[in-house]
Amino acid sequence: MVKYGLDYTRCRWILPLLLGIGVIFGIIALSGRGWLESQTLPYVHQASLWQSCRRPEQGGDWSCESLMGYAWGRAAAATYLVGFILLVICFALAIIAFAIDTLRFNFIRGIGGLLFVAAMFSIMGLVIYPVKFSTEIEMTGINMFSWAYGFGWTTAIMEICLGFFFCCLPNYEDQILGNVKPTYFYSSP
Repeated sequence: MVKYGLDYTRCRWILPLLLGIGVIFGIIALSGRGWLESQTLPYVHQASLWQSCRRPEQGGDWSCESLMGYAWGRAAAATYLVGFILLVICFALAIIAFAIDTLRFNFIRGIGGLLFVAAMFSIMGLVIYPVKFSTEIEMTGINMFSWAYGFGWTTAIMEICLGFFFCCLPNYEDQILGNVKPTYFYSSP
């Protein structure tokens, strides 16, 4: 972004846009019913962050049990939700930071630090869920952690990567704002 002459005014919305995509992925992970699914026929188990559903046979009705009755279920949901709320706050702060003509680079570094905290909470929820789910809830057949769980991990990875970008961006303040003199490699004798 800096080295190859991309103009700051054209690229200033890339990081908030990526944060917005992370928020969308977080919403999909929070609302998706595909955290755990049966992999083979008969499909008898499906779970989200909030509940676990099973059916006795292929044509039967699903019976659901809330995971909020378990302490680990509340802990996994709470930690992932706190990470998501911090991500939304970072998204709002990034919109504000990049909308101002004079960029406050210390403010941007703070957003990066907050993204690392959000990633920590998200990863805690994403680790608690499969470890305790597989030990506490009886599963039959072959099960896999599925697409919504993958969106949760994608959100956490985006939080970490964007945290690095937001923390490192102030190191290139002069190049971004155009305050650096050009370097010439020709020297006169």
